[in-house]
Amino acid sequence: MNIPIDHDVEIDRNARRVLKGGRDVQLTGLEFGLLDYLASHPNKVCTRENILDHVWGTRFQYDSGTINVHLSALRRKLGWNSKWPIETIRSVGLIFRHERKTLHYTIDLQTFLTSWLYSHEVEIVSAGLMAQLHLTPFVNEMTIEPEALRRMLDSILTALLPNAQPGVLRLSSRLTIHCFFLSIDINGTVCELRIPVYEGSDVS
Repeated sequence: MNIPIDHDVEIDRNARRVLKGGRDVQLTGLEFGLLDYLASHPNKVCTRENILDHVWGTRFQYDSGTINVHLSALRRKLGWNSKWPIETIRSVGLIFRHERKTLHYTIDLQTFLTSWLYSHEVEIVSAGLMAQLHLTPFVNEMTIEPEALRRMLDSILTALLPNAQPGVLRLSSRLTIHCFFLSIDINGTVCELRIPVYEGSDVS
């Protein structure tokens, strides 16, 4: 999974690569390690000693000027300046400035879920299932990223379908004071999404 670390820069820790504008940026192992370490500690000052220990390793002795060489190359390759997003704190270390921007999406659940069911019509019919949709009547909209909800529903359906027997697929919901619960029920096998309804919460 790619993790955004700037408006057009993403880091893929599993593949140890960095993308800028969707294109691979050729970094050395140490340049990647430096970026990864700083990005893992956003808005916190990382001392040069800690950077050397975690990126270069305690087995080796390096002058802290080594960091400057790799930092300059990193900034050049990513098109960053000396102040943003990596800033040098004189006599202390480096800080990776990261502004987390929260985007709010309001979706009409009835429309969204109906569309989602239609997009999986072939798989549902092939499994011999009849789809039913039942939502809490007074919950028509939710503030949630549509693609995040779609990926979670896709994942649940993919997990349930292989063992599905002909019958009924029910998509239902309920609301408590703090959470909205969205359930997929295939013949009694149920998976449930718990979605906090208070602002600023992540989906779990």
